[in-house]
Amino acid sequence: MRILLTNDDGIHARGIHTLVRELSSIAELYVVAPDRERSGTGHSITVFDPIRVIETNIADTDGAWIVGGTPVDCVKLGLSRLVNNVDYVVSGINHGPNLGTDVLYSGTVSAAAEGVIMGVPSIAVSLDSYDENMEFDYAAKFTRNVLRVAMKRGIEDKTLININIPPLDEKEIKGLRITKLGVRNYDNLFEERQDPRGNTYYWLGGGVIKEEQEVDSDVVATQDGYISVTPIHLDLTDYQLIQEYRKSFSVYLNFGVSK
Repeated sequence: MRILLTNDDGIHARGIHTLVRELSSIAELYVVAPDRERSGTGHSITVFDPIRVIETNIADTDGAWIVGGTPVDCVKLGLSRLVNNVDYVVSGINHGPNLGTDVLYSGTVSAAAEGVIMGVPSIAVSLDSYDENMEFDYAAKFTRNVLRVAMKRGIEDKTLININIPPLDEKEIKGLRITKLGVRNYDNLFEERQDPRGNTYYWLGGGVIKEEQEVDSDVVATQDGYISVTPIHLDLTDYQLIQEYRKSFSVYLNFGVSK
C-alpha cells in the first residue's frame, strides 16, 4: 500500500511526523508537504508563480519533497509527477480543529478533497487543540485504524473522511461518533495597522462564535469528548431545489429553463 502524506502546517510540523512513525509499518509513505504553514488557504492553487520543489530525507519514508505552494498544490504535484500508484492520501495531523464550515477554509481538508478529485481515496485528520504540548500519538493511531477500515470497506466516490480528535488523553476519550458538519463562524475582527512607510494594512483575528448546534454535529461530538468522523461529499448541489428552481426561474425571468 502506498500513502501520500501532506498537511497545511508545513513539512516540519509534529503532526505529520507522528503520522510517519505510526504508518510506516503498514505502508510505503511519501511526504509531499508545504515549505511552511499554509493554514486557511482552502482549495487555492498556484497558477501565476512557479512551484519550487526540493527533495529531502525523512526517516521511515520512501520519498519526501518540500513544496513552495499550497496543500492542494502538494497533492496535485505529488499525484501527477512525484509518486506513482498512490492508494490513499492522508492529510494532517492538523494542529487545531477542522469542524463545520472550517472545512471550506481548511488547507488540510482541501488537500484531501483534491485527492478525491484526482481519484484517490482520502482522509483528513485534525487534533482539536492548539496547545503546543499536546501529543499527536493517539490521533495517529486512530488514523491507522481508520485506514484499516477503509481498506476493508472502501471509501465512496467523491467522498473524503474528515476526522477530528478531542484534546484528551486516550483513556479520557468517550468513544466515536459518525457526524455531520456543524456550524462554525468567527468574529471577523480586522485590526488596522500601519507599516513603517505609513501605509495602512489589516490583520485578521477573532475567535469562534458560540452558536446553537445540532446534537449529531461534529462540533458537539468533540465538545462532548468523542472522536468525530464525518463523511464529506464533494457534490455541493442542492438536489431538492433543482425542480423548484426550474419552475421559479422560468416564471420570474420569463425565460425557458432546460431540463
